Amino acid sequence: MADKKMVEAITFMNEDFAQWYTDVVKKAELIDYTSVKGCMVIKPAGYAIWELIQRQLDDRFKEAGVENVYLPMFIPESLLEKEKDHVEGFAPEVAWVTHGGLNELQERLCVRPTSETLFCDFYKNDVHSYRDLPKVYNQWCSVVRWEKETRPFLRSREFLWQEGHTVHATAKEAEERTIQMLNVYARFCEEVLAIPVIKGQKTDKEKFAGAVSTYTIEALMHDGKALQSGTSHNFGDGFARAFDIQYADKDNTLKYAHQTSWGVSTRIIGAIIMVHGDDEGLVLPPRIAPVQVCVIPIQQKKEGVLDKAYELRDRLKGSFRVKVDDTDKTPGWKFSEAEMRGYPIRVEIGPKDMEAGKCVICRRDTREKVEVSLEELEGKVQEILDAMQTQMLERARAHRDAHTYTAASMEEFERLFNEQSGFVKAMWCGCRECEDLIKERLSVTSRCMPFEQEQISDACVCCGKPAKKMVYWGRAY
Repeated sequence: MADKKMVEAITFMNEDFAQWYTDVVKKAELIDYTSVKGCMVIKPAGYAIWELIQRQLDDRFKEAGVENVYLPMFIPESLLEKEKDHVEGFAPEVAWVTHGGLNELQERLCVRPTSETLFCDFYKNDVHSYRDLPKVYNQWCSVVRWEKETRPFLRSREFLWQEGHTVHATAKEAEERTIQMLNVYARFCEEVLAIPVIKGQKTDKEKFAGAVSTYTIEALMHDGKALQSGTSHNFGDGFARAFDIQYADKDNTLKYAHQTSWGVSTRIIGAIIMVHGDDEGLVLPPRIAPVQVCVIPIQQKKEGVLDKAYELRDRLKGSFRVKVDDTDKTPGWKFSEAEMRGYPIRVEIGPKDMEAGKCVICRRDTREKVEVSLEELEGKVQEILDAMQTQMLERARAHRDAHTYTAASMEEFERLFNEQSGFVKAMWCGCRECEDLIKERLSVTSRCMPFEQEQISDACVCCGKPAKKMVYWGRAY
């Protein structure tokens, strides 16, 4: 009965996707709620995923010439207000510190919602000459945004992220870095997280407050909603002018610097859950799974079984992240637990297997079981993990493509969003009014203008005027 109840405890996806998501993050022990409204505890199983994301993404940053720094979490109000568009964009979400101990502060301090202004204040004193450029810095930290509605990983008042902030001599260098970092994110999502993404530019309505241009990677979740999974912003010289970041060029004239910023946050864990999960719980891509192999001893009280399980663990742990479930629960309960927690592979070993010199490997995504001789274990585990990583990306891409539609008219556009869930590709004239009207009528936003453009028609899907861009539209988290 316990085994059955274990699986039943998760709501079916197609019954209530939002409840399914909440069940998974809670029952897989990724998070817990706290007495701080809108904030979560990231538990060991959830934090271990973030550590792997951090480690692997940081390696890629360093390959791209990025250096890590750390800046304060407090921003003086006067500093925040130096860039008008930026402060207006973040004002509704800012948390303020008004007292230090019992004393009221002379100037309010904002708890960082993002760190552009602090980096600008730092750069204006650190950059003097063309010889000082570029500065390609990143920090791993938390930020605070006072969100009205919160959901674990997807939207919380405090979340973890990395924010890159770079400063360059020319507009060309800044644009190249902006695109370079977007490509780092896109490759990371596909190669490590097995999440296919659409790369493109945000419209002016959707771009970052204070940016000249914002580039994004957009992913499609299992329920057909979009998730912005990483952004990269080109600031031009707007912030440099507001903060007076100038450098002496080779011709000895003073010039304003050009800047970028780019970030990925813990909401990407929400994407992993919603792209790959199923009715039994998490399905973690092998490269991001904190436990890649779970060894489950069958009839573990029989002599030698537990020792054999530990022996297999010790053999595997040099190449894989592995654990033994040596709790006193039934094998069926352990299978359900391993599935719910998303371990890519479970290895089952019992007295009969030991006699035959073999074990059983069960693959989490397809539930396919194979018998493997113990001598071939390492090779077979590697082979299955590699296949799983590749095939999870292929399945996610097939799901996205099957839920990507094309609309040439407003009638078709509305019908698709009323009847289907997913991306809809449609032409746009470039006018804000059309974007606003589409959002008002259908609760749909422009996700991005993809780099790979298609000519679906000559006319804007909304107003019928000549079209300038093909846009991916969707409902989003």
